[in-house]
Amino acid sequence: VILEPIMAVEVAGPEQFVGDLIGDLSSRRGQIEGMENRGGTTIVRAHVPLDRVFGYATDIRSLSQGRATYTMEFERYREMPAELAKEIISRAKGT
Repeated sequence: VILEPIMAVEVAGPEQFVGDLIGDLSSRRGQIEGMENRGGTTIVRAHVPLDRVFGYATDIRSLSQGRATYTMEFERYREMPAELAKEIISRAKGT
């Protein structure tokens, strides 16, 4: 069993970019936890593995024309999917 750090991520941006932002979070193995609208700005809450959020600042700017922001903080450790764990173990063994 390999545990991976999971980050609680909040993305805030204009409604017109929400679909792209959610799609990007999902492509990073993120789990969308909820959304809310605050005066034309949509807040998306998700849990995303830490290794998938490196470089996210650049990507979120591109997806939202520089109009979305995000925050993240450590949430918990979670068991890594078996297929990914096998790949990491195989790489570590040099096979």
